[in-house]
Amino acid sequence: MRDRLRERPGDERGDLTGPNRLDRGKKGSKIHLITERTGLPIAVAISAANLHDSVALEPLVRSIPPIRSRRGPRRRRPGKLHGDKGYDYPRLRAFLRGRGIVPRIARRGIESSQRLGRHRWVVERTVSWLAGCRRLHRRYERRADHFASFVAIAAALICYRRLTN
Repeated sequence: MRDRLRERPGDERGDLTGPNRLDRGKKGSKIHLITERTGLPIAVAISAANLHDSVALEPLVRSIPPIRSRRGPRRRRPGKLHGDKGYDYPRLRAFLRGRGIVPRIARRGIESSQRLGRHRWVVERTVSWLAGCRRLHRRYERRADHFASFVAIAAALICYRRLTN
């Protein structure tokens, strides 16, 4: 039927997908997010499943909007960033320090990730809230901008629910 209509088969899963090493090589996407202390998402992004997390950190930090507060001096960026051993690279530490953010990243081979548990569960909880949205549990959209829009809408809904309660 496609040959008769002169259509060519498109990409199987769309752009920003890659083989997932945990799911038998199926193509998929990752959702990256930065949250504040209580779990409200500040910045969200998507990437291919085979992209290392450290590559996605710089664009994600650049996309953080200015933080506004009612009291005290206005802050333009977060004070510190907690991360696991996957982000332990000198270029990332230098990038964060250059932006005025104190990196709290566990060092590979030296520190245990257990100390980050009290900070990491906040992000894991927010990821589980995002996974509660059925549209994000499995990627149905072929276009990456559509999927990124649904992730942004889900993050806005999480913020709305938390702020109204």
